[in-house]
Amino acid sequence: MSTTRLEARAPGGSPGSGTSGASEASAGFRAVPSGDALPWTRGDASPWTRNDALVAVGAAVVDLIGFTLTSQVDLGYVPAVGCVLLMVSALPLVARRRAPVPTLAAILLLGLVLNLSVPVAQHFNATVVVALYTVVRTRGAAVAVPASLVAVTLPLVGQTSWPRPRLVDVAGNVSAGALVVIAAIVMNHWQRDIEANRRMLADRAVADERRRIARELHDIVAHHITTMQLMAGGARANLGGDPEVVREALITLEGSGRMALREMRQLLDVLRAGDEAEEAPTAPQPGVGDLERLVAESCRAGLPTALEVRGEERPLPPSVGLTVFRVVQEALTNARKYAGEARASVRLTYEPDGVAVEVSDDGAGVSTAFGSGSGYGLVGMRERTVLHGGTLEAGPLDQGGFRVSARLPLTADERLPQETGVGALR
Repeated sequence: MSTTRLEARAPGGSPGSGTSGASEASAGFRAVPSGDALPWTRGDASPWTRNDALVAVGAAVVDLIGFTLTSQVDLGYVPAVGCVLLMVSALPLVARRRAPVPTLAAILLLGLVLNLSVPVAQHFNATVVVALYTVVRTRGAAVAVPASLVAVTLPLVGQTSWPRPRLVDVAGNVSAGALVVIAAIVMNHWQRDIEANRRMLADRAVADERRRIARELHDIVAHHITTMQLMAGGARANLGGDPEVVREALITLEGSGRMALREMRQLLDVLRAGDEAEEAPTAPQPGVGDLERLVAESCRAGLPTALEVRGEERPLPPSVGLTVFRVVQEALTNARKYAGEARASVRLTYEPDGVAVEVSDDGAGVSTAFGSGSGYGLVGMRERTVLHGGTLEAGPLDQGGFRVSARLPLTADERLPQETGVGALR
């Protein structure tokens, strides 16, 4: 299975310590590719832009059509050797991204052989256009300028009018070369603008997710503080009564204080990235206990989904449970949107030192879009896992489909039973 491992570490601290700043946390996140140069997203890029073999085939077909028409007009027949040389000259395009300059050189040399072998004038054909375009797009002016001059001049060599080419041939090659160079330069500027806009949108998505996390952590901290007040009042009321009740209340008070401190540190980490005020939600924050509801909603929405729980179930810290819920929610939402006719499964695993969750589907996989092709769904998952020093993996499955998995480590304090509320006084 080919996946990209998105590893979130809290710089300068142990996983889940919650002591790193939000900006440091973002810097500590890194993508570790496994067999691919870029993190996987469910994008809908055209196969013509991904597959250079298809580009080579398309260029060869265009050149063969032009050569056939020109040969019929000039010679009255189509030379077989010319057809073979045209098809061979398109083969270097397969390596145009890895070696653009050698690819252009090979195509120009094969074009020279064609001009010397067949008495049919060949000028700026499709293979030369694609190869020159790639050189200008990927190399600086120091390489692109001489490459363009050679690409314009060399196709004139070997023609019947050489070494005194006709003006119309020179003008045609120069015009074609200039159009290719201009198109490549315009595309470079356009791509830079698109990438700048994408970075801006990604930064905005990160900021929005941080504000959302801050609001949720605020509610969790408020819950712990309320519990501490109840436990302190209960302990005071029972000072002259049962010492065991007082002891249990103080233990719960200590645990709630510890958790409130940790959640407050995480809240401060998030708020360092921005503190724009937004309306706070009033509904209780969800957790792992709400996964069955998510699965049921997914089934009603048309995506058959199964939930599997492994390991010994135990209460989780509210922020950890909320992170698990959000990861599953985002993964199922995208599966419903883009997986097509598919089935999904959610697997929650309680481990001795953490909790793991995996969401997979058997849908269209790479050919569909994840997060509308933007990858912003992964941004939200990343921002949540980085607060806990967790890991996030997302990628296509070899047999088809897509998988998202996250693991959140738990500290020694977090692995203790999360007993809060007035029930601790009983």
